[in-house]
Formats: sequence, structure tokens, C-alpha cells
Amino acid sequence: MADQERPIYPLPGVDGHRFVLLPEGPERLDTLIALIDGARESIKLLFYIFLEDSASTRVRDALVAAHSRGVKVSLLVDGFGSAKASDAFFAPLAETGCVFCRYEPKRSRRYLLRNHQKIAIADGRLAMVGGFNVAQGYFAAYKSEGWRDLGLQVEGPAARRLSNYFDDIVRWSRDPRSQMEDLRSILLRHHEQDGDVRLLFGGPTRELSPWGQTLRNDLNGGTMIDVVAAYFAPYAPQLRPIRRAARFGRSRVITAAKSDNNVTIAAARNRYRYLLPEVEVYEYQPMMLHTKLYVVDDIVYIGSANFDVRSLYLNLEVMLRIRDAGFADMVRRYVDNEIVDCVRITPEDYARSQTLWTRIKGRLSYFLMSVLDYNVSRRLNFGIDGQ
Repeated sequence: MADQERPIYPLPGVDGHRFVLLPEGPERLDTLIALIDGARESIKLLFYIFLEDSASTRVRDALVAAHSRGVKVSLLVDGFGSAKASDAFFAPLAETGCVFCRYEPKRSRRYLLRNHQKIAIADGRLAMVGGFNVAQGYFAAYKSEGWRDLGLQVEGPAARRLSNYFDDIVRWSRDPRSQMEDLRSILLRHHEQDGDVRLLFGGPTRELSPWGQTLRNDLNGGTMIDVVAAYFAPYAPQLRPIRRAARFGRSRVITAAKSDNNVTIAAARNRYRYLLPEVEVYEYQPMMLHTKLYVVDDIVYIGSANFDVRSLYLNLEVMLRIRDAGFADMVRRYVDNEIVDCVRITPEDYARSQTLWTRIKGRLSYFLMSVLDYNVSRRLNFGIDGQ
């Protein structure tokens, strides 16, 4: 199917919001540039990865141009995810009066924590969320080299609320005296408990993150569940609701067949044994999968969080939860189309694949992703600031 023939997914408005689903990489980049170019008062960007290449240079230069016409520009990037981007690359922003900050620089033990969020906001009225970062690979065309990802443009009250959260998280990140307790207060204050369009946040908490708790509650009551997750390595009990829903309705899980980190592939395949045979399990083939999407009955989650231990317990994450039957139906059409590009993993296929070496590799990969990494990061996290 040629790029111009790719399907579109018109989304209904919900609770005073308008939405545009952005499944195609070039379109996401053009939408991000248009959001920056259209800003009149403020533009706020927060990205886990912001690299040095043609796409990121285009975004940076659009920010510089916005500043030159009087727009207040703020950019926050993660110190780990954007480590390969030099200070010289960001100098046109940092040296011209824009707000620029790297979250948690290397001097801190909290460097093991990640600000994994992806947010762009113009004038507190128009926003973008999703799984994509700022680098050419995240804006790649369909079936090309790069990542298959998803973005959502949001116009409405949630954009203003997201803007307020951004201001708080930038103030916390720039303050050398900031405490972990203050960060948790920010997350809990902005995490929304009511409404058809809700902002959900995650971060370094002792238990399951607030966004993860909300998802768990929705999964427990679900009968039609779709999960599209680039990194898929949750604890086994977190998979029980998905398997249970399959017995009464239908559950589908799409994970990656290829990645830039084979540990994540092996760890996900280790989890299939907790899903099969009830759950339909698929692996996306044409590109490296980077999408983070959850559909539970009439509820849709779109944002930055994978279905793995780091996203559920440690990373700073943002998810938009939208409750509307028509919205969920349209997003399921998108999932249906992604499945066309997948290979289904049957119980028989999985059994044949489980050689001694495959089982060892899967268990070791899961241990590295979900046990070792989590426990090391958690102990450092809760060993500071008196927490």
C-alpha cells in the first residue's frame, strides 16, 4: 500500500476536545513543526530523546524562529535519553533566552530514573502526546528504516492542564535543591481522577504508578482489550486481566518483532506463556515498533508508557485516557490495520520456538529488564531524600 493510500482515522470530539490521530511519521513531524510555527504566546516541549539529525535540527530551528518572533520557548529533555545531543547543538536555544533544561544530569544518582514523557504544547490550547521522540527515525515513513509509532494531537481544556503540569515539572527539574517528595506531589496533584478526557501520570513511587493503577482498574473490568506495546515485560499477575478478558470477549496484544535492543524482544516473548492460548498475540513486522496504545472496552490510553516494569513503576510517564465508544471504535480500526502487518504467534508456533537456549535467553532478558534494573533503580531512588 502506497503512503498516500494509508487509511485515515477520523476521531469524534469528546468532552470539548478535538483530536487528530497521527500514525504516519512524516505527518507527525509536519504536525509538530506546524504546532511550533503556529504558536503566538508560548511553546513547550518535553522529550525523552532529542538527537542531532535533520529532523531534530528542523524542530530546533523552528523553536529558535518562534523565540525570535516573541514566543516564550521552553524545552526539557532527558539527560539519559538525549545524552548524545551535544550542548553545542542546543546552544542556539540555551544562549538566546529560551528555557532549556536536561532532566537529571549525570552527577545525580537519580540519573537511573528517566523522564520518558513526550509532550508538545502551543499557547496552552493545542498539544501533542504519544510515543515518538525527536529524531529522524521516529518520523520515518511507513515500511522504511525507523520506528513505527503513534501520536495524538489534542485541542481543548486538557492542553491547558498539560501546560500547567509542564511548568511544574520544569521548575522541579531546574532546581538543584529539588526533592523526590516534591516530584511525587507534582505527579499526584496533576493526575486526574474524573472525566472522559483525563491526564494520567507516572513516576518513581513505592507502588504501581498512578497511571498504572488506573490502567489496572480498567483492565480488571474489561472484556475487549487491545494492547500495542513496543516494550512488553510486565509482572505475570499484571497479565491475568488480559487473559481473563479473552475468555469472555477478546484480547489482542501486539509487540515488536524487531528492535534496536534484542533483550526487549526476548523478554516480551518470555511473557507470551502467560497469555497463550486465550489471547491473540501478534508481532509487528515491517518496522521497529515503538507504539504505546491501550484500548479497554470504550476507553483508550495514548501516550509515552510501555507495558513494562520501568514504565509502570519508575519512569516519569504521561498518558491521555479518553472514554468514548465512538473514539474507541475508531482507534480499534487503527489496531485492525496494524494487525495486517503482523505475524500471529500461535500456541503451536510458540511451543516449537521454546528451545533450551530460547528459554534461557528469555528468562535472562526478563530478569535484566524487570528485576535487576527495577531493583537497582528503586533502591537508589528510595535511598535518597529520606524516602
